[in-house]
Amino acid sequence: MALVLGCIADDFTGATDLANTLVQEGMRTVQAIGIPDGPAPEDVDAIVVALKSRTIPVAEAVAQSRAALAWLKQAGASRFFFKYCSTFDSTEKGNIGPVAEALLEDLGDSFTIACPAFPENGRTVYHGHLFVGQQLLSDSPMRHHPLTPMTDGNLVRFLRRQTKGEVGLVPFRTVDHGAGAIQAECEDLRRRGVRIAIVDALTEWHLRCIGEALGDLPLITGGSGVALGLPDAYRDAGLLDAGLLADDLPTIAGAEAVIAGSCSPATLGQIEDFAQSGPVFQVDPFKLAEGHDVAADALKWSEERLAQGPVLIAASAAPDQVAAVQKRLGRDKAGAMVEQALAVVARGLVDRGVRRLVVAGGETSGAVVAALGIKGLRIGPQIDPGVPATVAISGTDAVPDLALALKSGNFGKPEFFRAAFKVMP
Repeated sequence: MALVLGCIADDFTGATDLANTLVQEGMRTVQAIGIPDGPAPEDVDAIVVALKSRTIPVAEAVAQSRAALAWLKQAGASRFFFKYCSTFDSTEKGNIGPVAEALLEDLGDSFTIACPAFPENGRTVYHGHLFVGQQLLSDSPMRHHPLTPMTDGNLVRFLRRQTKGEVGLVPFRTVDHGAGAIQAECEDLRRRGVRIAIVDALTEWHLRCIGEALGDLPLITGGSGVALGLPDAYRDAGLLDAGLLADDLPTIAGAEAVIAGSCSPATLGQIEDFAQSGPVFQVDPFKLAEGHDVAADALKWSEERLAQGPVLIAASAAPDQVAAVQKRLGRDKAGAMVEQALAVVARGLVDRGVRRLVVAGGETSGAVVAALGIKGLRIGPQIDPGVPATVAISGTDAVPDLALALKSGNFGKPEFFRAAFKVMP
């Protein structure tokens, strides 16, 4: 069958998270790194275009997203999905609202939903409020995020500050009555002029009901969780074959390494777990600022250890340390400097025989795949909720075959780094 779903993700690990969900639900999925410059691959049901648009200026995010939509439409997709983080990472001005409205305009439609819920990872939406575990978003560690501090958990109120159109709510009492009630509520909201509706969801069943109810919408926006029900909806509509093997990958052999740039509590815990049995090199941003070649130091350090097993190179730090670095160096300069150093490290590790690489952090993952010249990813089996094993599509003979796991900073169990290598092909 033809390509069904075209997806636009605002960062790299978010794209992988969505692709993982689709593969788990039986859709053969490829993740493109940036907007492809050629034809769509064959024998795929979904393509996820990974942008790096979460924190760039609104106008640039809108332009990139529109260009990705145009390519996906040309590739033959009939349904579209705008993916952002399950913690709704954005600023007061965007980029979630402006991008969603621009995509609606280009698709000639007037209504969509926004649902970042991912209950398996502790993200739920109730009465329009986003919770991380038992904490309101604005009380969670996300309030300290260095780029997108989330200080308002009321998604209806927050999104209204980003949009021109009206924002509404499909509340829990409706969602809990199933697909028919959700569909009827959304039709009523559309008639009343609502352009984007926040949809409550507390369980996986709620998410599947949302997919069943709204699978015919041209555009859906949300975290990867709300995509759970879409493959079944597409099968019911005759758009997707049943019984496909979606997660088969070739085996990749070689040295193993982890690069961590996220400063989330989850990633910090994973570094601590890895350090109990494996070597860790800590990148010092102040040395980077002083002109010291920290990447070269890290690579020299790794040469003596790669033969013994996986190594970890980290620029992650606790919130107070991050704040000190940003105060001294400036937020944007500090972030760009660290990303560039980790990108150089990634290229150097591959030159030294690393073929199995785990990367933690969306911004870091984007910098790494760009440095490695990777054009796409074939999505394989799940390592942890939201994080699959993948194999890189390089698009050039200069880049060797690589097994990759690109992890959102907030995702994964404490033992994720060690567990990843057991699942990667």
